[in-house]
Amino acid sequence: MPHRLLVNPLRLPTPALVTAAFLACVLLLQWPLLFNPGYFSHDELQWAVFATAHAPAGWRQPEVFQYRPLTFTLWMALSRGLFATPMLFHAVLVAWGTANAGLLLRVGRGFGMRAWPARLGALVFACGPFAALVHGWVGCIADLLWLTCALLLALCVQRLRQPWWAALAALLLTSCALLAKEAAFALPPLLLLAWWLDGRRRTWLAALLASTLACALYLAVRWQALLHAPRMGAQYTLDIAHVPLRWLEYQLFAPLLPALETYTSLQWPGLALLAGALWLWLVQALCRAGRRWALLFLLGGVAALLPALPLAASWNQYGYGFAALGSMVVAAAWPQASRWARSGIVLFAVLTLAHGGLVMWRIREVGRLQAVFSPALARAVAQHPGTLVVRPVAGAKAWVFRRLTHDIPAYDGVPIGTRVRLVEGDAPADMQIEADGQLRPLP
Repeated sequence: MPHRLLVNPLRLPTPALVTAAFLACVLLLQWPLLFNPGYFSHDELQWAVFATAHAPAGWRQPEVFQYRPLTFTLWMALSRGLFATPMLFHAVLVAWGTANAGLLLRVGRGFGMRAWPARLGALVFACGPFAALVHGWVGCIADLLWLTCALLLALCVQRLRQPWWAALAALLLTSCALLAKEAAFALPPLLLLAWWLDGRRRTWLAALLASTLACALYLAVRWQALLHAPRMGAQYTLDIAHVPLRWLEYQLFAPLLPALETYTSLQWPGLALLAGALWLWLVQALCRAGRRWALLFLLGGVAALLPALPLAASWNQYGYGFAALGSMVVAAAWPQASRWARSGIVLFAVLTLAHGGLVMWRIREVGRLQAVFSPALARAVAQHPGTLVVRPVAGAKAWVFRRLTHDIPAYDGVPIGTRVRLVEGDAPADMQIEADGQLRPLP
């Protein structure tokens, strides 16, 4: 049959190769994070010290507010091996985030999505502003962990035929997710939504019941701590009155280009109004593609954000699961969308990707400052008796240096602690922090 010789099947890329190439592109699109020479905030520096001191991860301390022993164990293990090589550390986390995008792609395909819409949904998720902070900030290992557990659970339920196997997977993966971060309380409502929209299959119901059981057991041990244990910051204050404002901030954030973190979403009222108009256009586009898409976007978004909505502040990392679900729902609606609806989807996606790129770049700029400032600070403290007072020069990013001097036990073997005090304006100081992070003695 000569016509068979016209195409050599061995030369055609297989779906697995196409997916691998696609994920390699997703990885490379995050190059500002891959080539970040430093760190973003104080917690990365703190946990490097804890790791060196072999501090306990807190497995036997469920009475503390942030009981995340799985996260802390992994964080310290990674810090011991990689803290001295920031780019390698970031490469591991960006690769992990890209793997989450790959899992999300497989979940979308498991729900019947077409290949290219699923890939583009995974791309917008991985390179958007919510994921950019998570993939670029070592302090967000907990978010990488819980979402990995959630996506693995979805894949298990999609593939398993016996409800008891689905229940076992849900019990194990929900428990791991809860030991990583309290955001895993989103799993039962997400499973409920999946059961409702995916033919009310028994495997989803079994997973829902097992996941709910894991959450109930966790609460039985931890509810007193969650309500009454001392918090490390006012942002963890719980109040049902916070819910409407938190929800609004998460909806507006994706296309809001100037905002680095979600809690700043309303600092630009005019831009926030434009972002709100774009969001309404997106929801209307989903409605026109099919009301189930709009319903899934809205209800799924609430489910994914549920544990974070009562908090006193919103943060990018708490929207990580929300971004994963939202990007895939919008991508799934694409084939049924009209030209008008697609124009709204494209505009929202382009702004989301541009915002993600800006967040990546700003994280890299902070890392560049940290790579210069922290070693210079350690050298200065080692040579200065008593408390060293430092002052950012006018025009420097003072918020960066506030983070990098906040509650740092030590750096590069030099005790820091209370030996450094940061002042601003014209206050007297021993040394001035230059815009590039260097320290200069003051007369």
